Amino acid sequence: MRIFLWIAIFAAASAPALAAEKRIAVFVGLCDNKTQGIVKVGEKIGDGDKPAANLYWGCSDGVKSCFKASRQWELQADVTATGDPRILERLTFRHVSGKAVLVAEAWRGSELKDCYIACEKAMLSGENDLVAFIGHNILMDTGIDLPVAKAAGKTDAVVLCCMSDRYFRKRLENAGIRPVLMTTQLMYPGSFILRDALEPWLEGEAPESLREAAGNAYARNQKIKRAAAKGVFARPAP
Repeated sequence: MRIFLWIAIFAAASAPALAAEKRIAVFVGLCDNKTQGIVKVGEKIGDGDKPAANLYWGCSDGVKSCFKASRQWELQADVTATGDPRILERLTFRHVSGKAVLVAEAWRGSELKDCYIACEKAMLSGENDLVAFIGHNILMDTGIDLPVAKAAGKTDAVVLCCMSDRYFRKRLENAGIRPVLMTTQLMYPGSFILRDALEPWLEGEAPESLREAAGNAYARNQKIKRAAAKGVFARPAP
């Protein structure tokens, strides 16, 4: 009996430790016709105070709808009473593999600047493995002070807005954050891009694999050639 006990103890000690769940934070600045410098969209999908029908949240390509429909993610919590009037809804998803938990926040469209500042603070905090921003490029409308601190841990960043590589890459790299998916041109930041790019990221693949996945997803959605779609996303830094 004692022999079997020692075998069990040895086997437990020899087994590889389960990898900790990766933490992903997603900040969504709701599309808002009234306060953002965007090409105007339909009234309902461009109302930054109503996430349920918003282009970047409740529409079929928005974070809430896109991830709820995915077979790879399970909705764990849906909170509307967030305690912060700027944040209209907060969702928690868990990947079916158990490898990651994702928390997404819908920020009021008129609070886009605060949304991005909060996003950047999350990148710097060291509490997340990956932080993503989805919405209008706020730096096209207004300046935001550069981070004064270095990131507390190794954090990857995804910025899905028009020309994010040009506006955000250097400020993030200078703060010790690694951009793994950025954009080179005017584009549509549908959440299918993030959904598909997260799969190779969870497998530990290189940023070029994320770019490939993002390009394929964009090609399908926009019905354009894969080469053109891949060109929407920046080449990873060497």
